[in-house]
Amino acid sequence: MGNCQPQQMSNSSSIRHFLLLALADTRQLQLLHFCLLLGISLAALLGNGLIISAVACGHHLHTPMFFFLLNLALSDLGSICTTVPKAMHNSLWDTRNISYTGCAAQLFFFLFFISAEFSLLTIMCYDRYVSICKPLHYGTLLGSRACAHMAAAAWASAFLNALMHTANTFSLPLCHGNALGQFFCEIPQILKLSCSKSYLRELGLLAVSVCLALGCFVFIVFSYVQIFRAVLRIPSEQGRHKAFSTCLPHLAVVSLFVSTGTFAYLKPPSMSSPSLDLALSVLYSVVPPALNPLIYSLRNQELKAAVWRLMTGCFQKH
Repeated sequence: MGNCQPQQMSNSSSIRHFLLLALADTRQLQLLHFCLLLGISLAALLGNGLIISAVACGHHLHTPMFFFLLNLALSDLGSICTTVPKAMHNSLWDTRNISYTGCAAQLFFFLFFISAEFSLLTIMCYDRYVSICKPLHYGTLLGSRACAHMAAAAWASAFLNALMHTANTFSLPLCHGNALGQFFCEIPQILKLSCSKSYLRELGLLAVSVCLALGCFVFIVFSYVQIFRAVLRIPSEQGRHKAFSTCLPHLAVVSLFVSTGTFAYLKPPSMSSPSLDLALSVLYSVVPPALNPLIYSLRNQELKAAVWRLMTGCFQKH
């Protein structure tokens, strides 16, 4: 039905749509992928929705750590709602099409939410660092105004980053067809369709973004070295356990996010294959938003109790 041949074109202005990578060839596998994506997206919606509701409704959770966690849950919801519904639609209706404007919108929102997520994970690392290494200065360094400013800076920088990359990518002339080797619109796949030399400007912008992301990653690693040194100096075993229980979920989320994304983009070309590329792209774009709420709520007793109260309260009303 939608498996039309890629168009050969000389100008991006003549492109009306792109062809996304088909998740499967057979009807049975397409429906299986639809069910799997539906399950993952429902888990992400439920988990992140519960965290947002629990933090918003629980006054005892109105602390910097949970405020940033609420923002992280919003970015997770946004990123999974940007890529998964279109993939589910294409699997269900056996098509590969996405409109030119739809592709631009998908690229913008995916970059926006992923950039915000990484910024928020960096800020959350700073929050953990201050609470464990400089507890006496916590109220001063992370007051409500400072937290609001940091969250606003994370979202604003993500918006500018996404706008800059989307505008630049879609200003490139495309002359290598319209078939993308990915189940959603992303920069590397669109660059492959661009004409000679015209993509170098976008590669320069990507290099700047990678350097900034690397700076954030180095900050996270350095902070955790300081945090673990401070935790190991805590005399009581209970104190050490409490400190680790607030840090380990964040460290697990950062590791999942960074390792899957890095391997997907920096793996050697010799390892590249359509099935592996697809599995990796699902790992870094779909799995973290679904797993993050589980990682946080399992390790954090306060959050687990708040989510449980919220759920039991809802069932009691009905």
